[in-house]
Amino acid sequence: MKSVSAQGCARGFGFGALLGLCVLDFAAVSSEGHDVWPTAAVIAVGLAALLWPADLRPAWLTPQVRITVPAVVSLAGTVGITLAGEQRVFGPGEITIMLCLLFIAVRHCPRRWAVVCGTLDAVAGLALPVGFYRSLSDDETLGFLVVGLLLIGLVGGLAGYLRSLDFRRTVAVAETRRDERVAIAADLHDFVAHHVTGILVQTQVARMMADSRTSRTSRSDDLDPVLAGIERAATEALASMRRTVGVLRDTGPDEAAHRPVGDLAGISGLIEGFASPIQKVTLHRDPALPDDLPHEVQAAAFRVVQEALTNVRRHAADATEISVGLWCEDHRLMVAVADDGRGGTQLPAAARGGGFGLVGLTERVTALGGTLWAGPRVGHGWEVRAVFPLRKSI
Repeated sequence: MKSVSAQGCARGFGFGALLGLCVLDFAAVSSEGHDVWPTAAVIAVGLAALLWPADLRPAWLTPQVRITVPAVVSLAGTVGITLAGEQRVFGPGEITIMLCLLFIAVRHCPRRWAVVCGTLDAVAGLALPVGFYRSLSDDETLGFLVVGLLLIGLVGGLAGYLRSLDFRRTVAVAETRRDERVAIAADLHDFVAHHVTGILVQTQVARMMADSRTSRTSRSDDLDPVLAGIERAATEALASMRRTVGVLRDTGPDEAAHRPVGDLAGISGLIEGFASPIQKVTLHRDPALPDDLPHEVQAAAFRVVQEALTNVRRHAADATEISVGLWCEDHRLMVAVADDGRGGTQLPAAARGGGFGLVGLTERVTALGGTLWAGPRVGHGWEVRAVFPLRKSI
């Protein structure tokens, strides 16, 4: 059995009390023999604005709309009945609705709208006794106005105080996240940079030793390209890590210059850096594919190719032919990476990854409205295919 929280009990009690006050409004109007439709319209619109579940509200039902419509309906009813020479009967339910809407306006509306909507609700609430007594000089009218101003001040002050607490909480959360990002950046730099730099230094030493040995005998053309590729990969890894650290540290106005880059043009360089004497990578790019695609789509396509090639190294080191395809079809960007490997790898278990690359890649692709598929090819080999919808026609 699910327990009921204290907040849920308080909310239910508040809803019940509000409905009870609205019933008193109808009773007061009926006892005076006046038309109940103006009061019913205000109460119906006000209750809908207050009690409409948040998860069922349409996009157009913003806090500004929820607050403005009941206040305008109330003011229109007061002005219309007053001009017709009748009295505007009011009760505690309508006043409570206006105060609740004032609270929402001050606490939840954008800053400029909070002033406008809050003032409109306050005026609508203060106009209720004026429409009943028909004069501002009446002592009872002045008494109601004074009490109304006090209530408006208390409700507005409470809402403003809670809004300030929300702002402080948001600032505190942002600072905490920034501190965590700085800590992650420090760990990334200290641990990853250490090992990648070691790879780079050892590769450079191996190249020098290979050059010294082959200079005395016959120079080998097979070992040096492999070592050059390792050196280039380590250098690019360090550069990418520095850019990522810059993003995590949020380094002010120059932050954009430190963001990791990746677009369709960069796929060619990615393939050149991946190719080796054993593995041949071929890029098949449709000549009709434009270069001005949305940057987020190009970056995601770059990551798809990058992750697919990385998985070839990890899980299909025996692959000899890798093909990368880029083309457009029905206003969609198609990205495909296929290999002819049989699953052979010489990497240790710690270097093969835990499958989180494809998980993160799927999240990136689906965030753009696309789809990602990865699976075995007919016969042997593996294929990764991504589809990105394009907003602009090609």
